[in-house]
Amino acid sequence: MNRTTKALLLAAWAFAAAASAQQVADSDFAPPIERAAYEVGRGPKVVIDAAHLNFHTADDRYAPFAALLRRDGYRVESGAEAFTAGSLADVDILVVSNAMHPQSEAGWAPLPNHSAFTDEEIREVEKWIHDGGSLLLIADHMPLAGHAEGLAAAFGVRFHNGFAVDSAGNGQLTFRRTDGSLAPGLIADGRGDSERVEFVTTFGGQAFRIDPGVDSDPLLILPSGHEVLLPEVAFEFSERTPRVSAANLLQGALVRHGRGRVAVFGEAAMFSAQLAGPNRQPMGMNAPAARDNYRYVLNILHWLSGGAP
Repeated sequence: MNRTTKALLLAAWAFAAAASAQQVADSDFAPPIERAAYEVGRGPKVVIDAAHLNFHTADDRYAPFAALLRRDGYRVESGAEAFTAGSLADVDILVVSNAMHPQSEAGWAPLPNHSAFTDEEIREVEKWIHDGGSLLLIADHMPLAGHAEGLAAAFGVRFHNGFAVDSAGNGQLTFRRTDGSLAPGLIADGRGDSERVEFVTTFGGQAFRIDPGVDSDPLLILPSGHEVLLPEVAFEFSERTPRVSAANLLQGALVRHGRGRVAVFGEAAMFSAQLAGPNRQPMGMNAPAARDNYRYVLNILHWLSGGAP
């Protein structure tokens, strides 16, 4: 078995294990917040989408994420409505994580992957952002990237509907300030030393690029040697699986669109705090390899809300 084949098989095993293992929210996750952005219940209204067969919702796998935001003062609700001018009217920040088309409801759909959103919903969200709304758009590995690529494209973001891996075939990736893969600036620096982030870990996602001319900032930058595997069926890899270089592709970025703001991420578990599998392995903000993730998440929300006081 050559190194390439071994790496592919390791990647397939790791991704399949993560996908099939039971994932439940870690209800005990409550990291320290030294200085809350807002008084409890007085901050911007955050709606976490639950209307599109989302794999992560405020009442399930994203419950620790919702709890973290509430402790920082945000008003967090679950969104059960399709995206219309009316449903978005009183929302400050919309969070869309791993929305799915019905073709993936019973199991990951093979290619082609259909949009989780109607064309009208995409138009309404784009207009809402242009007029001043804020969106946190998160789409994981194939087929989840495929289900959300139409919405991302409205902001000049082009998802690679596959699996991002490092040179050893690993899907868990750590982005560090010291090697430049974690970009310094607005999000990594926070409001002061207590909010400064040194590294961020993701847990198996996709990668994306941004169209030239889009007003954007890269956040999580994939180094040389990384690849995106592009199977026709999720988690089914072989030496014939197409792949592209992921060097300088992104797993996180900020986009300014009209008067609004969009934060885009190619991996969802980094925002969660979950216990996976029979051994209840920490995955997400509660994992030892991701100790700075929660701080990074709050810094993202502060940017989306226009800069917390």
